[in-house]
Amino acid sequence: MKLIFPLRPLALAVLLGAFVPGAALAQNLTIGVRAGPDSIDPHFTATGTHAEALKHVFDTLTWSGDKLQIEPRLATSWKAIEPAVWEFKLRPGVKFHDGSDFTAEDVKFSIERIPTVAGPNPTTIYVRRVKEVKIIDPLTVHIVTDGPAPNLPNDFIRLFIVSHKAAAGLTKDNANEAFNSGKAAVGTGPYKYVSWTPKDQLVLERFDGYWGPKEPWARVVRKELPNDAARLAQLKAGQVDLITRVPATDVATLKRDPKLAVATIETVYVFNIELDLRDKPPQVSAKDGSPLPKNPIQDPRVREAIDLAIDRPALAEIAMEGLGSPVNQLVTPTIAGYNKSLPPLKPDLAKAKKLLEEAGYPNGFRVTFSFTSDRLPGDRQVGTSIAQMLARIGIDAQANAQPASVFFPARSRGELSMAMSGWGTLTGEANYTLSSVVHSNDPAKKLGAFNVLGYVNPVIDKLIEDAGIEMDEAKRNDLLAQANAIVAKDRPRLPIVAVGSAWAMQKDKVTIAPRIDEDTLAMDIKPVK
Repeated sequence: MKLIFPLRPLALAVLLGAFVPGAALAQNLTIGVRAGPDSIDPHFTATGTHAEALKHVFDTLTWSGDKLQIEPRLATSWKAIEPAVWEFKLRPGVKFHDGSDFTAEDVKFSIERIPTVAGPNPTTIYVRRVKEVKIIDPLTVHIVTDGPAPNLPNDFIRLFIVSHKAAAGLTKDNANEAFNSGKAAVGTGPYKYVSWTPKDQLVLERFDGYWGPKEPWARVVRKELPNDAARLAQLKAGQVDLITRVPATDVATLKRDPKLAVATIETVYVFNIELDLRDKPPQVSAKDGSPLPKNPIQDPRVREAIDLAIDRPALAEIAMEGLGSPVNQLVTPTIAGYNKSLPPLKPDLAKAKKLLEEAGYPNGFRVTFSFTSDRLPGDRQVGTSIAQMLARIGIDAQANAQPASVFFPARSRGELSMAMSGWGTLTGEANYTLSSVVHSNDPAKKLGAFNVLGYVNPVIDKLIEDAGIEMDEAKRNDLLAQANAIVAKDRPRLPIVAVGSAWAMQKDKVTIAPRIDEDTLAMDIKPVK
């Protein structure tokens, strides 16, 4: 049975485009994106493309600026009034899309619902420090934490606020249905939800009651075009105004096209490989497929050998065609807690082979090497190239490129023994990354949620936990830098390259202000005057 939804007046006008004056059509923006949301519930997953899409509909308590600086959003100010209590003052006069008032009740409700509805890549990492939410008055909340929490305002850049009325009573079983239908998709953002067809397009319309600046676009369509060639073709044909994640191979050609403009930036996303340190890895074997007596990756010499086999400058220059840069840690240089003393990582095949021999694997072994194929620019090319590099030292890394929608659930279930994806330090400080991906998986402490492959180091755990409660910024950054040094030595994850990103657009219609978190927001796209 085909579902038919009533058309709003604006949507009807667009369908009758031949009869709409040019000025009205100019207010429409169509973006070709590589991937879209996984639901319309903003609390469902922490995946970057999911959050990017839903920032149009739902505001966050704090906002991450174009250089990741923390800015006011639904909260106008915040301060720690006690070691474990933050006070947030809320913006007055804000309306939800249904006309109801935004109040402290919605903040409390949003924080408390996240643990009950979060799916894969859980959004619980953004509220893990919260112990209690106290409503002081309609525009003031006190957030009681499980100890000093200096990074709470940073975490709240991903605290999406939903209406406590529209989303009342929803559970993990029915929340997605309610949001996807539009019934619960009531936010305070600059755009209202119109419709969403999974893996196809998200349609939005301007919310004229928005508390912030009025947006120039009356209607925004985010078309999912995971195939790079298809995105380029639609741009050249004028079917979209702007496309994201332009393949590096096409950047130079597009720059020469007089009808198009290209914008590039180096992002905070880092391709990194996570290695299986469990006793019985599901995807590691001898080259003939027979089981090994023990997991070779548990041996630090094997992890170092893998590290030394990877030529990061070649990956940045060739596999990414210059749209990336080599890295030596899980965070990029602009991130608080970055360790400036760590040396560049250089390949050394002779030493790598010697280490494998010393570890008892002179002929290597077999491992399935999984990586995303459609999430970040160059992921497929980088993954394929790394598999070839590992072959040079005798490791049969069987390349397994997967769509993100398949990769991340499998990864969360612990089914992958060697996996590469991109991780962005979106809050601007290293504790966000280290506490999520290298701290031991400790549900009681709400730490290590993305560490599913068995890495445990009590020393690094303590550094991360100490940094998480250290209110002195210089001391906190030193603790994080020490932790980054231990990660570099232990190698539970191998940082590979920082991801560059490119956008291409119709030169005579739009311009964009690129963000280093790679978010493509209609709010940053302006019509050419």
